[in-house]
Amino acid sequence: MSGMYGPSDEAESIATIHAAIDQGITLFDTGDFYGMGHNELLLGRALANHRSKVLLSVKFGAMRAPGGAFVGVDTRPQAVKNFLAYSLQRLGTDHVDIYRPARVDPNVPIEETIGAISELIQAGYVRYAALSEASAETASRAHAIHPVCDVQLEYSIISRSTEEQILPALGSLGIGVTAYGVLSRGLLSGSRPGAKGDFRAHLPRFAGANFEQNTALLKSFAAIAQEKGVTPSQLAIAWVLARGRQIIPLIGARTRTQLTEALGAISIQLSAEDLARIDKAVPHHEVVGTRYDEGQMRMLDSERVNRGSTEKAAPAR
Repeated sequence: MSGMYGPSDEAESIATIHAAIDQGITLFDTGDFYGMGHNELLLGRALANHRSKVLLSVKFGAMRAPGGAFVGVDTRPQAVKNFLAYSLQRLGTDHVDIYRPARVDPNVPIEETIGAISELIQAGYVRYAALSEASAETASRAHAIHPVCDVQLEYSIISRSTEEQILPALGSLGIGVTAYGVLSRGLLSGSRPGAKGDFRAHLPRFAGANFEQNTALLKSFAAIAQEKGVTPSQLAIAWVLARGRQIIPLIGARTRTQLTEALGAISIQLSAEDLARIDKAVPHHEVVGTRYDEGQMRMLDSERVNRGSTEKAAPAR
């Protein structure tokens, strides 16, 4: 709703948030850098009379220039407290429920960052500590300082690099997962970059021949959705829901129409046979292009074990 997928309508955004609350949605995820504070201000207005009904999960640490470019990460203890002070003001609340660094800062030990969040919890400004895009080793170190409630990870039918090491490790520690990118930013639903300001235009999976090859790869998935009488978006969300109760999908609905479609996934029951069929229909190892550009991929602590591998690229045409 704030500066990532092109222009949005504020009235529709607020109506969508209210509709989500009416439907029983209780977790709202934001970041202080989404629209350079716009998203927190939006949520503050939308939740003014509903704060007690919801959990607010806030990411911090990503720094942006006036033109919108990402210019680094800062998770020093004093920065953690500074970021929260501004978030509380924008959100119009005296506490946030879940607070997490958006990225692991390579220049700051995770123990120091989590230690600062722990102090904010003791002071009553935060309820739970969490992480985003953290490796299994980083999550374990953080958890030893203060209990981590969940780690936010990109996870979808075609983004599954976390399955080998991170998800099992988090499970053994009793740490949950909030899964974002469950539609792979619209790739699984057949969407493509359109409006000015849509950041997907800069993502490798949506670029040129990569987009063509990935779209062709997903035709079988769309066919399974059609056979079941559901949309590809609903099937993609249902797939994440079927991965276990410890994994909660984050849905980026910008309109009430998108919200209604997404909620339709709750009633879809996928059997072990269905899941095996989907896995066979969507060979995720054949997806071309990384999920972020090269610079942002280097910032992902969760991808450290994969950096030695060579990413597949579509053949030149």
